[in-house]
Amino acid sequence: MATPFSSTTPVRSIIQPQQNPSKTLFSIRGLYYGGSSCVKCRSGSSSAHVYSWRSAASYVNLRNGGSRFSGKPIVERQLLPRRTGVVRAATIEEIEAEKSSIEKDVKNRMDKTIETVRSNFSSIRTGRSHPSMLDKIEVEYYGSPVSLKSIAQISTPDASSLLIQPYDKSSLKAIEKAIVSSDLGMTPNNDGDLIRLTLPQLTSERRKELSKIVAKQTEEGKVAIRNIRRDALKAYEKLEKEKKLSEDNVKDVSSDLQKLTDEYMKKIETIYKQKEKELLKV
Repeated sequence: MATPFSSTTPVRSIIQPQQNPSKTLFSIRGLYYGGSSCVKCRSGSSSAHVYSWRSAASYVNLRNGGSRFSGKPIVERQLLPRRTGVVRAATIEEIEAEKSSIEKDVKNRMDKTIETVRSNFSSIRTGRSHPSMLDKIEVEYYGSPVSLKSIAQISTPDASSLLIQPYDKSSLKAIEKAIVSSDLGMTPNNDGDLIRLTLPQLTSERRKELSKIVAKQTEEGKVAIRNIRRDALKAYEKLEKEKKLSEDNVKDVSSDLQKLTDEYMKKIETIYKQKEKELLKV
């Protein structure tokens, strides 16, 4: 059972959507000196600029409330223009949806990688016949390559042979040619109605060759898992740059991602050991 990703801890940089009417979240007051001088006393005046940040739903409203002046009466003064702006901020639900989408994609891709490894292994014959041994065979049928199992029925009358009965007898020659061109190492016997394949006894040398092929396919599967992990990390880093996840959030999901990656690596290793045992069994 794959380890589920941990939920995202609320991010400080994200404002929780409010259902109530907007209200002031905070205000900033700054004093600035050296503004317009008082004509009467020739002394410098001070001005205080008040900013307020209001939030309603997932929108942030930043307002510059202009200037307030203090000190002695002022004859001249210059007011700052009143400014307002609206910034769209992501909601917690939106962030969770993005994170969940990444997690789902990771698991789907890793599951498909496992299935690909299994499929590749099943096409490598051991001591017993099995229809899946012909899964990788493609036949040129009416000008297009199609899988053998889509145009013929495959059965195993005994432990050392396979029977191929095409739905269209005109495809027998094409099927025979595809089998000869493959790396199965079997000679097809075409009697005009069906094709019989007899599995030759595996030699010690051939078993070792097949074992190397299996090891290579295993490593390719592991590389695919690592690439999926890399893509997910890039996606999380992108959310961090967009201020949707904090640095701590990214560390948490990265840790969970590594645990999931380790689980799938172990699955591939288990499948490999089982196949290797079959190949080397005399």
